[in-house]
Amino acid sequence: MARLLHSLPFFVLLLAVAAAATLIPAVHGAVVGDFRSSRVFFYSGILIAIAAALIGLATRSAARAESERRILVALLLSYLWMPAVLTVPMAELVGTTRWINVYFDMVSAMTTTGAPVFEPARLADTVHLWRATVAWLGGLLIWITALAVLQPLTLGGFEVSSEANMPGGIDAGPGQMRAKTPGDRLMQQAGILTPVYVTLTLVLAIGLALSGARPLHAVIHAMSTLSTSGISATGGLEGSGAGAAGEVLIFVFFVFALTRRSFAAGLGGFGLETARRLGRDRELRIALAAVVVLPTLLFARHWVGALEVDDLANAGGALAALWGSVFTVLSFLTTTGFVSESWAEARSWSGLQTPGLILVALVTMGGGVATTAGGLKLLRVYALYKHGAREIDRLIHPHAVAGAGRLGRRIRREGAYIAWVFFMLFVLSLAGVMVALAATGLSFEASLVLGLSALSTTGPLATVAATQPISYLALSDAAKLILSAAMILGRMETLVLIAVFNPAFWRG
Repeated sequence: MARLLHSLPFFVLLLAVAAAATLIPAVHGAVVGDFRSSRVFFYSGILIAIAAALIGLATRSAARAESERRILVALLLSYLWMPAVLTVPMAELVGTTRWINVYFDMVSAMTTTGAPVFEPARLADTVHLWRATVAWLGGLLIWITALAVLQPLTLGGFEVSSEANMPGGIDAGPGQMRAKTPGDRLMQQAGILTPVYVTLTLVLAIGLALSGARPLHAVIHAMSTLSTSGISATGGLEGSGAGAAGEVLIFVFFVFALTRRSFAAGLGGFGLETARRLGRDRELRIALAAVVVLPTLLFARHWVGALEVDDLANAGGALAALWGSVFTVLSFLTTTGFVSESWAEARSWSGLQTPGLILVALVTMGGGVATTAGGLKLLRVYALYKHGAREIDRLIHPHAVAGAGRLGRRIRREGAYIAWVFFMLFVLSLAGVMVALAATGLSFEASLVLGLSALSTTGPLATVAATQPISYLALSDAAKLILSAAMILGRMETLVLIAVFNPAFWRG
């Protein structure tokens, strides 16, 4: 079996996974009595499986030349054409929309952006499950390719630090890269990470169901949390039925979008040593600072508003406002985009509108390296922070010698330089996307929010951060194509694309 998988191209394997994935909504449709949806997904799966078999037979090679560049190019092309394959069952079931809308929705799902294109009531439960499944598999694909391909190449955030030999990871040295082909590493990481991903999803889904959510909503929200897609069959957590207990469970599972140390070692890596590593993790420190500082500032702002309306005695509203701020801040920091039920209560308690600019800043920071989160990534933010703190310290003590060891110096110097380069590339990409969106007739605010939501893979941002919620469905076809390209760019990252099209990388 392993030899057969190695002989097949990357895109054929993705087709086979897509064909198998159609069985999930097909079985659900049959169980709940939605036989039309069940038949559509089942027949679509057969069609995709036949295509995968024929293409696999035509392209199978026993001595296939493998390289990191081939995998990266195949991954980039997959984000372009795989959504077109995934639209086959959904376009048939939605029916009353144009194909570009379904394609845009599938690009959004596969890149774990989760942009809400259609109103939840318009889609059947089986279609909602399909969207969540596509995003869930897209998140698993990111986990595997990040640790199997990007880490040995020191891309995707690994370029900031040379700490590549973490437990469960792969040594980035030249000898190790020659010893194992990219295909070997993909299979190895798939074997390690897939059981972890499936187990975590099942545990969260069971917890949400026990909290009072419908089983379907529990599964979809669990998939959306692990993949950070924010996809929901109810338009958010408000209608799920899980309540505050469900939000607490989801809050705990956000840690897997903050640091790769929480899952990279596999199922056997959960223990006391993992807890110690998490306590020293740089990305978690930055995330903790954001979760403490920003909700405190928001709570103080709400408290001032409550002082003006003489509502300080409402202790329940105060606690709800604090929890709503903490949950929503971490949700958008991980680029998931779930909004707490208490987020609206915070506004009503204080009588003030919630500032969307803070959410824009959070999704720009993003989550951890080699996780399903998008944005700049916390490790790059940490490198820029440490470099800034060191420069300020040198202004006060010009002859001071900083410690923190070899890795600390690496992060403050070369890591900060590369992080700054990536930050500038991110800003330039955002400017380009905004100019292109403005050319389609969108306002500056809409262009900014939509551009950031696409590049940071946080689709729900457009419905929360803007003055008025932005409808993806109402956008022009040109704007949807621009945002589709931006979502792929945000998922792949600019540095990865530069490496793919760098001639020196080809020769290497």
